[in-house]
Amino acid sequence: MSVTTERATDVLRAQDPQMADILDGERQRQATTLQLSAAENFTSPAVLAALGSPLANKYAEGYPGARHHGGCEYADLAERVAQERATALFGVEHANVQPHSGSSAVLAAYAALLRPGDTVLAMGLAYGGHLTHGSPANFSGRWFEFVGYGVDAESGLVDYEQVQQLARAHRPKAIVCGSISYPRHLEYSAFREIADEVGAYLIADAAHPIGLVAGGAAPSPVPYADVICATTHKVLRGPRGGMVLCGAEFAERVDRAVFPFTQGGAQMHTIAAKAVAFGEAAGPAFTRYAHKVVANARALAAALRAHGLAVTTGGTDTHLITADPAPLGVDGPAARGRLAAAGIVLDTCALPYGDQRGIRLGTAAVTTQGMGEPEMALIAELFAGALGGADAAGTRAAVAELTGRFPPYGA
Repeated sequence: MSVTTERATDVLRAQDPQMADILDGERQRQATTLQLSAAENFTSPAVLAALGSPLANKYAEGYPGARHHGGCEYADLAERVAQERATALFGVEHANVQPHSGSSAVLAAYAALLRPGDTVLAMGLAYGGHLTHGSPANFSGRWFEFVGYGVDAESGLVDYEQVQQLARAHRPKAIVCGSISYPRHLEYSAFREIADEVGAYLIADAAHPIGLVAGGAAPSPVPYADVICATTHKVLRGPRGGMVLCGAEFAERVDRAVFPFTQGGAQMHTIAAKAVAFGEAAGPAFTRYAHKVVANARALAAALRAHGLAVTTGGTDTHLITADPAPLGVDGPAARGRLAAAGIVLDTCALPYGDQRGIRLGTAAVTTQGMGEPEMALIAELFAGALGGADAAGTRAAVAELTGRFPPYGA
């Protein structure tokens, strides 16, 4: 039976109404609440179409021209297009587009460059480091010896003198630059100098800023890092997945680390969707979008500060904002709960130099919806009201009115 994209929802409802109801509920949730998670975005309909394509049926272990399964001629074409578009978009010699997630990409980078027991210098988890940067609950903390660097207590900015001192003291095999909650641009050149001084590899975990890099709204780690790990969702607006970028000298090591060392068969429908997203990100419309994401984040950060939140580092250079809601009488988890009740969705995060958790939010999704700086001022007002004890139902109605004017997919 042939099923067109237009009929897919009807077919699902006829066959599995329970799941159809769940998916309808998620569509409604996304369309009527504010999506301020810094790690989320709305893909294009074209990306969604690729995700639901017949490539979802294809098993394709290996790489183009060297598969372990037959019938891969179109899978090979799709992956080669994704590779070519990624290398052109980021100005890099090699792209592995198979990692299933950002964490898978980091695992592959470590597998390509390190051996169990090696010392790695990365941002400490308390300052915004990711689980793959040394958490004892994660493979990284179990297989490698991690040393964590932090941020300046007053400015909240990376303390590059501390990074240098720790590198000299511990002589790591690799240095990781990247964070899940650092709102400022990293000085990749400074990390490169420190890595060269101690003979370490430099790994950039660019999961958050890579979309801004694609749009020319953030500095690129490519000229400085040996290996770059990234996600293809977030600001990049692709499907949920990962990728690894590197120079030609590390290409074979990276590819073998992805397959067969850390993963099996590639998710070919996701790779096709990544290719679509890379193609979209290469156009002038995406460049305008990336810069608007940053402008919106700066406007929202300033508005939140005006309403009394303690915004870390005083603002942002990126799509991402972190803040301490304590001046409004709540901690991060309580703030997330109150905001969720009001239809505002975001995350909690670690705050440097304190046990209390803060909040992390981003402007990628609302910018995709078409919102601009006037809407950022309104969001901050709704935000402060919800945290200040305003009626949650009234705030939620105001949120629904706002999102109704900016639907995710124009309908």
